[in-house]
Amino acid sequence: MSDDAVRQTPDPVVGDATFDAYYFKHCCGVPYQRDDRWMRFFGEIADQIVSGIQPRRVLDAGCAMGLLVEALRVRGVDAYGVDLSSYAIANVPDPIKPFCTHGSIADEFADRYDLIVSIEVIEHMPAREAEQAIANICRHTDDVLFSSTPLDHREPSHVNVQPPEHWAELFARQGFYRDIDFDASFITAWAARFRRSSEPIHRLVRSYERRAWALTFDSKEARSFATDVQRQLAETSERLSAAEDKLAEAEAKRVEAEAKRAEAEAMRAETEAKRVETDAKREQELFYVRSQLAAALDRIKNMERSAFWKVRRVWTTVAGWAGRQS
Repeated sequence: MSDDAVRQTPDPVVGDATFDAYYFKHCCGVPYQRDDRWMRFFGEIADQIVSGIQPRRVLDAGCAMGLLVEALRVRGVDAYGVDLSSYAIANVPDPIKPFCTHGSIADEFADRYDLIVSIEVIEHMPAREAEQAIANICRHTDDVLFSSTPLDHREPSHVNVQPPEHWAELFARQGFYRDIDFDASFITAWAARFRRSSEPIHRLVRSYERRAWALTFDSKEARSFATDVQRQLAETSERLSAAEDKLAEAEAKRVEAEAKRAEAEAMRAETEAKRVETDAKREQELFYVRSQLAAALDRIKNMERSAFWKVRRVWTTVAGWAGRQS
């Protein structure tokens, strides 16, 4: 496709009606409303703005229901907001309504501000309108906190999702450059602070190279550290494996010894059982003998009481006497 064809391609239409009740309920990850979750989120952003930038007058470009405006005003900042969605503006809390207006951030602002904040707004705007919005923002401040997703192409109203360098170039055309010493990740991982700068190019290049070198060094150190950790984990894993093998071997020996002890105990129990059985048989045999002896003695006693036994005793006595006389 030629450049002329690209220039003639009409921009997608994203307007006021797009950002209705359905959008805020279903298209913001979680329902977008004035609840603890969102108030805590914008409260933390407001705290970082107050402590790290200390602006007196702030505009939230794309303020939705005015939650960041409310959080900043609670913290003593003279904050205002503007948003394209009439539904969102209608749902701004009553105390904040006087400070939030309905309109496009591509249209000229009436005032200047110490800081303009734009969080996840520009990706909803067609390319030409987004460029106009950035130019408009830069005409009314020297300091911008900016975030626009480079990733979420699934949301239908995200008609202009771009990588961070795209927006950095548009800001640079207005004389704004990233503040490389300011960490804006309290908003999103891709958020940045852009500030108007009259620094000559060689100074800007020096600053960017300093930051690029620091990031490169940190990246190499992180990879080196990760490699060391991986090596240490592998060594530790090997030691643990060896220790587990030794423990398993020792446990197997212990179980084997226990089995042998159990087997010996079983053999002793079997021997004892046989001994008891032998003693029982011996006792039975002795009982039988004693019973027979007792029965014999009873028969002898009975015989001694009988008449025959008495005659036999007399006869035996007489026979003995006759034998001695002869």
